Amino acid sequence: MASVGSVGGRRGFPYPGAVTSEPTAPGGELDLAALRAQDPTGLLEGIDRAIAWDIPLSTRFRGLTRRDGVLLHGPGGWGEVAPFWDYGSEAAAPWLAAGLAQARGVVAPPRYRDSIPVNVTVPQMPSSQAHKLVVISGASTAKVKVAGDRDLAGDLERLEAVRDALGPDGKIRIDANGGWDLDTARDVLPQLDTAAGGLEYVEQPCVSVEDLAALRRDVEVPIAADESIRLSADPLQVARQEAADVVILKAAPLGGMHRALDLADRLGIPAVVSSALDTSVGLAAGAALAASLPRLRHACGLGTARLLRSDVADPALTPREGALEVRQAVVSSDHLQAVEARADLAARWQARLGHLMGALRARREREARDPSRAVAGLPL
Repeated sequence: MASVGSVGGRRGFPYPGAVTSEPTAPGGELDLAALRAQDPTGLLEGIDRAIAWDIPLSTRFRGLTRRDGVLLHGPGGWGEVAPFWDYGSEAAAPWLAAGLAQARGVVAPPRYRDSIPVNVTVPQMPSSQAHKLVVISGASTAKVKVAGDRDLAGDLERLEAVRDALGPDGKIRIDANGGWDLDTARDVLPQLDTAAGGLEYVEQPCVSVEDLAALRRDVEVPIAADESIRLSADPLQVARQEAADVVILKAAPLGGMHRALDLADRLGIPAVVSSALDTSVGLAAGAALAASLPRLRHACGLGTARLLRSDVADPALTPREGALEVRQAVVSSDHLQAVEARADLAARWQARLGHLMGALRARREREARDPSRAVAGLPL
């Protein structure tokens, strides 16, 4: 079993690429009997299959060239559990809760729409590639990853190319992933706003809620909070400090669709639903969440299936002309077999699911003893 280490500033597991091993044959099916032996409270009740998948990305994204995770099958169909490897067990436990709920078939909340407007996601890539990606997508909104002071010239050139591809009426948002300190954000945001011909918003420009609130007072570009919601023990702080104009909701990191909807209601801030580099199974959960928001003012970040070279569903949940249909993902046996993880990676997911079950069980026990310890008062 791989040891737990400190990766990416959070207590997590080493990325699979950091582990050297001899190539092994596909063998993504996990041993449910062994997992149930570690499951005294019945977390896996109703789950009859667990399989690890591994898919290359079409372009480098978030520092990754591959994406992997686990699909769980139960009475409701398939659910996805795919926390990034730099998430420790405590932070990743909500992903397991979300996947279990999806596989069991939780009762869906009311649906207000049958299709979701989505943005095209533009990774940090040459401006010529960014232009082509936006044109091909057919979307009228683009989300552009930026590196800020690490490559400001590249960011400015990419934004100009995206604006040219979208035309004057398209919307551009940028995502800094908390990469700037407050002074840097104050300095670079006006430049990026000008290059883009106007920004819809900037997502997580700084790490702390205090800095987001200060920046919001100092710049005209609207502020969106992402990590300050999904990685926070107190996501309502964003609302209390008036630190954001938009909040980003991701179904899996927040513990599932119902918990995300409850959090959106408590925050009272316009929401955008985004993916976490999910397969179509995870995207289906995100689309259902977006369909259940009473108000949806902005395009959502659910058009990311194109970032994967293949998928588990046939057809994949890909947008058409900037909109994504709200529907279940139909997992194809052939597609699933084609992306089945090799035995060494499946073994790592076998071990990791054991850790996640322990973390989820412990968290639920703590919250049962003391409900005040639930994040935002929402039990997991």
